[in-house]
Amino acid sequence: MNATHEVLNQSTPLVDVNLFETHRPLRDALAHQAPGLDIAALRRLGAVAGSAEMQAHARLANAHPPVLRTHDVQGRRIDEVDFHPSYHALMGAALSHGLHGTPWSRGPLAHVERAAAFMLFTELEPSVLCPVSMSYAVAPALRANPHVHAAFGAGLAATRYDARFVPASRKTALTMGMGMTEKQGGSDVRTNTTRAEFDADSSWGRAYKLTGHKWFFSAPMCDAFLVLAQTERGLSCLFVPRFMSDGRINPIRIQRLKDKLGNHANASAEVEFGGDVTGWLVGEEGRGVPQILAMGALTRLDCALGTAGLMRQALTLAIHHTRQRVAFGRHLADQPLMKNVLADLALESEAAIALALRLAKAVDATENGAGAPERAKPDGILLGAEVSGATGADVAHEAVMRRVLTPIAKFWICKRGAAFAQEAMECLGGNGYVEAQGEGVMARIYREMPLNSIWEGAGNIMALDLLRALRGADVAAALSHELAAARGAHPAFDAAVARVMHGLDEPGDEAQARRLARGTALALQAALLRRHSSDAVFAAFCAARLSDASDVFGTLPAGLDLDAIIGRALPA
Repeated sequence: MNATHEVLNQSTPLVDVNLFETHRPLRDALAHQAPGLDIAALRRLGAVAGSAEMQAHARLANAHPPVLRTHDVQGRRIDEVDFHPSYHALMGAALSHGLHGTPWSRGPLAHVERAAAFMLFTELEPSVLCPVSMSYAVAPALRANPHVHAAFGAGLAATRYDARFVPASRKTALTMGMGMTEKQGGSDVRTNTTRAEFDADSSWGRAYKLTGHKWFFSAPMCDAFLVLAQTERGLSCLFVPRFMSDGRINPIRIQRLKDKLGNHANASAEVEFGGDVTGWLVGEEGRGVPQILAMGALTRLDCALGTAGLMRQALTLAIHHTRQRVAFGRHLADQPLMKNVLADLALESEAAIALALRLAKAVDATENGAGAPERAKPDGILLGAEVSGATGADVAHEAVMRRVLTPIAKFWICKRGAAFAQEAMECLGGNGYVEAQGEGVMARIYREMPLNSIWEGAGNIMALDLLRALRGADVAAALSHELAAARGAHPAFDAAVARVMHGLDEPGDEAQARRLARGTALALQAALLRRHSSDAVFAAFCAARLSDASDVFGTLPAGLDLDAIIGRALPA
């Protein structure tokens, strides 16, 4: 059959690009938040994540989702999930770059480096990062049971991924998941009905038998899970491995895998505990909720990082496409209205990266007790208030910022993700809406975006958590300190800061909690952009987000340097 036409005016695939080298906003944010960081590993990851080979793995892992096998051919119950080989290739890459529990075994700046790497890897494939994120978040919690930590801690920091379904003692690296949510309660885990009855004292401490269910049990092929269950003293945290120490399988029954909108490469399951599943107490009995909240704060960090990474990927695809696609006699990227859209998306993307990385810096500083050295831009604007060998005051400030930034970043960055993805998709037109057996990356991003907003607490949960944070230490003083360096730089910024500080004086109105979270997020993002972005980006952000507050991308006011903003986002 003869060809009917020649394919013209289609953009080329965006492959074999170093995602770190082309990412000036991330590099500049790192230079501010972690000026002493060796970025060689991030440069290597940028090359891997942007390679055609790894992008093919991302496509295949999503086009061939996991499959549940409840029984073997002889009828024995096995409860195993089969993944496409590309899933394992992606997991191997994520662990080899230390995205799971590795930062807990390293020193200062390890969490900042890991945050930057997490964003870069998300540009490649976000689904496999669910078990990676959980393995990061649960690692410190295991310290509450020294015996379990001794058995699993090193494996969670190891970087040689091992896909085999065998006991943990025989594997080169380990991953962990969590089982919190039940069908009747959702985020209200205090309504959980799963029971844990004391069984015996053992070499790993107090052992219990579990009876109940979990409605969302992500990554069921992990080596172990932290599970919430009701003991005699209340909701408690238990360590539930897939294999017992004698090699027998711990009989967790996988009922089915979730058929989800996105996140296709990852397996999310419903499971039953039939009274014969064994778990070991982690921490104090009856104190499971505080322990889970501490872990949830870390996975919420990853939600913000992941959405920022997806925004960056969508923006890059939009700019790449519009620079090649010609319509009405000109490249799309050269047309004034498209320039406005691309520049607006670039502002949102860089602001998300700045806020997410600032939260990661607070996590690192509170875990390692180290601040960033003081530096200054050529115009004399201070870039850092901390000094090497952080004082108690430095760490105290970072602790307050960590507590406040977690719900703010999770709420605002994730809330902006879905609208961002839709606008970026429009830049590609109908091509952006096409799945094409996994080759339609923009469609995959669009399906993925809502998850981070829902996972680990949806918007209302985050806004209410911000109100709880405001009842703690002197948040107003900490935020005032954080925003001080940018005061006087733009009238809209000063007005926004005044609104935020006024809102902190009366934080009790739950109906206004989202408004407070939004306003505080925008003020913090503007302050961060003033510190480590360009004058063009800062001025445009203040004009568009703090003055106009438009709810539609592509409505930047006249007089802004759109070319400079787009050029900074992605060099031509």
